[in-house]
Amino acid sequence: MAEKKEAPYLEKLDGVRFKMAAPFDFSFLKRYGKVFKVYDDQDSGNICFGVRNENGKRVFVKFAGAPTARYTGQKEDAIASLKNASGLYRALTHENLIRLIESREMGGGWASVFEWTDAICLGRQYPEQHAAFVKLPTETRMKVYRDILYFQSFAAKKGYVAVDLYDSTVMYDVENRRTVLCDIDFYRKMPTVNDMGQMWGSARFMSPEEYELGAVLDEVTNVYTLGAMAFALFSECDRSAEAWPLSSNLYAVAKKAVSEERSARYESIDALLSAWETARGEEL
Repeated sequence: MAEKKEAPYLEKLDGVRFKMAAPFDFSFLKRYGKVFKVYDDQDSGNICFGVRNENGKRVFVKFAGAPTARYTGQKEDAIASLKNASGLYRALTHENLIRLIESREMGGGWASVFEWTDAICLGRQYPEQHAAFVKLPTETRMKVYRDILYFQSFAAKKGYVAVDLYDSTVMYDVENRRTVLCDIDFYRKMPTVNDMGQMWGSARFMSPEEYELGAVLDEVTNVYTLGAMAFALFSECDRSAEAWPLSSNLYAVAKKAVSEERSARYESIDALLSAWETARGEEL
């Protein structure tokens, strides 16, 4: 008989309820104002808060070191990962990357404080926001995809490979028409290899080499993830030709990108971007 799993502990801050594995003192958040939003469904060991001060300024606080509801690892590992990530946000500062304000030790853990954005999350992890994104015009979703491609091309030129890139790490600010990458915590400096066996990430976006211990992780790896991203944004992750709503030329580009064999994919993110833009131009 399976062991009965304990129900999550319900915490409450400034009238906002959220799940935890155990009680935790979040009083340190008061330095930024009052909590108005909590993101408690991550399995990374982080919990995130929307906080507003008395002047109306809002920030997004990502914290590691608390017993979150879904994390099964050691809190020290979560703290180290978030601390390390602060250098990534500084190294990859970009118009489409969420802006880091500060990152430091507090509350018995580590907190990174970001500029707030009223963007919606693309991922299925947040069903209502995902549904709102799916309803956006095709041209808007095309822009979002191009923005993702351009950012990943920028990151590759800086010498980084994306790890744990999937639809829930991308947001879209409808009012300002801005794509926002909101989570690059596990990106790595190249050259690098798979040292985990199964890397961080969503199975819907992970290349075969992200399951192979010792395999090289590079731009070709990210080409696969970006091809999977196209299917996520336009066909709800269905990779069949019948489910694809855009042109057959664009389908061919996305399908090539998600080839199981590395040698069958595009050799770089720029090559994928060029092929996508060419196919897009042919249908206009």
